[in-house]
Amino acid sequence: MGDNYERELKNILSAEEKALQRMLKSCSLEEKEGYNSISKNPFMVVRAAGSLGSDLVAMRWDISFPIEVKSSIHDVLRFSQGPQLMEQADRMSQACANAGLIPVYAFRLKGFRGDPWRLFSLPRDNCLKGRHALIARHIPEMEKNGNGNYIMRWKDGMKLSSFISYLEFLRSEE
Repeated sequence: MGDNYERELKNILSAEEKALQRMLKSCSLEEKEGYNSISKNPFMVVRAAGSLGSDLVAMRWDISFPIEVKSSIHDVLRFSQGPQLMEQADRMSQACANAGLIPVYAFRLKGFRGDPWRLFSLPRDNCLKGRHALIARHIPEMEKNGNGNYIMRWKDGMKLSSFISYLEFLRSEE
């Protein structure tokens, strides 16, 4: 089932027309505008091997970032549910810190009408530069519980449509 959502996100970021049309059916006008703006500057998205903890890598002339895709019928995802989730996040965080990239998690809430995608980043020190630093300031960081395990609360993430709109805004400012 997770592969379906990876493909969905890959197709949206690549501005694949059928995927965008499916997504737009239940979105608000503002969300539709965000999703439609990806057609102006789509990403090349490849499925990653996963050895560094990411499912996808989105690339285009102005920004690139790895994405780990999670989905659930529940609006809270707790990494304490399995030690492999924290190990994966730690590997991705370290690899991104070494390369100066934003570690992005995309959380899809199953069965939600509207924009079902929310973006988060892993907590990071301020090692990012340029456009990556600007963008990272807008993507909420995951919270940590008392034991140091990450928690993603879907309602606290950045809408994918808002992220796409923000990227288009940045591009227009150049």
